[in-house]
Amino acid sequence: MADDDLATLGPAAEPRTTPAARPADGAGWPQPGPGQAAPAPEDLPATGPAGRWLPRIVIAGLVLAALNLRPAITSLGALLEEVRDGLGMSGTVAGLLTSVPALCFAAFGIAAPRLARRFGPGAIVCAGMVAITVGVVVRPFAGGVGGFLAASALALAGIAVSNVLMPVVIKSWFADRVGPMTGLYSMALALGTSLAAALTVPMTDALGGSWRTGLSVWAVLAAVAVLPWFVVVRQRRALTGPATDGAARTGETPVRITASPTAWALAVFFGLQATAAYITMGWMPQIFRDAGVSAGTAGVLLAVTMAMGVPLSFVLPRLASRMRHQGPLAVLLGLCGLAGYAGLWLAPAAGAWAWALLMGISNCAFPLALTMIGMRSTSSAGVVKLSAFVQSVGYLISIPGPLLVGTLYQHSGGWGLPIALMAGLMVPQIAVGVLAGRDRRIEDET
Repeated sequence: MADDDLATLGPAAEPRTTPAARPADGAGWPQPGPGQAAPAPEDLPATGPAGRWLPRIVIAGLVLAALNLRPAITSLGALLEEVRDGLGMSGTVAGLLTSVPALCFAAFGIAAPRLARRFGPGAIVCAGMVAITVGVVVRPFAGGVGGFLAASALALAGIAVSNVLMPVVIKSWFADRVGPMTGLYSMALALGTSLAAALTVPMTDALGGSWRTGLSVWAVLAAVAVLPWFVVVRQRRALTGPATDGAARTGETPVRITASPTAWALAVFFGLQATAAYITMGWMPQIFRDAGVSAGTAGVLLAVTMAMGVPLSFVLPRLASRMRHQGPLAVLLGLCGLAGYAGLWLAPAAGAWAWALLMGISNCAFPLALTMIGMRSTSSAGVVKLSAFVQSVGYLISIPGPLLVGTLYQHSGGWGLPIALMAGLMVPQIAVGVLAGRDRRIEDET
């Protein structure tokens, strides 16, 4: 594919095809002149029905992609016992499965900018949805633990690159609506997480009781998500072009991401909020059960915690995008987390519903982090680098947390030390959230 067929990652930049060179099917847009800002995609002239509807197709693609970024993980958690029995999986391997998603997100996510420069973000997101579809449908029938892990890694690779590129798609297509679009994307992601956790077991029972069918059925949703991105790629109007080439063509200074204090603060904030989220998802039901809450109620409490993210993930980015400094939001979410941990330590059963709600509010640090990724750079070129750096470093930071909580719980025989660790990690999360929320851009720092 020629460079001119790719989409640039400059600020709200689009294909650089000149009017004279525009294909007859309207697959290209005019390039702005020297010193002119590139128009947003929806403001550019469209030459056919697909062109006029393309921004709406991108929005549909965003929502469908977000719905698919967690079911491959949460559906497995719902059927882990059946999967272990069916594959003869050891407890050690099953334990490693809880850390594999974060490891894959870090390992594969770092490759997203290079892939986006070569093929364009739209094509990579489309490929990511294909990878999720194939991985989810193949892994239950791969014939052993090794095949199951390999197919899971394929699905997680698709999730990882899509994770990184979603903020880039939003910044490039909807530069003046980063908050609302991030809210829509975050809400869909939270909804997909909750639906997979709530529906996997009932769907498995309704489809005959086989865990293989219960896991593979989520491939249908992923296959649907391929369609809008396929349209975007076919039109060659998706985001393009190498981030570095885009910087060179527009006279921008290439960003050295590791030299930015804001990038590091945002990466640590992302990693600590991910740590808190994984600990909550993995261990909160056990905390309630050890306090005398029934297993069924403990599961409902976790569902309430996760469901809180659906409305709040839509509202919070819209609010954050209107603020010059997002630090106060990081503080508020952190204080809710500290209050929830205090309740889990003092009276886990008596105030269980209140603590579940507080932890659900605290977990909305994730959409806040995504919003700040889109706001901490002046261009999509910077956003793609910042997103890859923040998520890769952040997910690496999150890996030890759930394992350490389990170790402390096993050796101390109670939840005092693990909860103290959770609360202790919330303090630096608040501090780096304040630093990351300052009204700065990584280009100014590097």
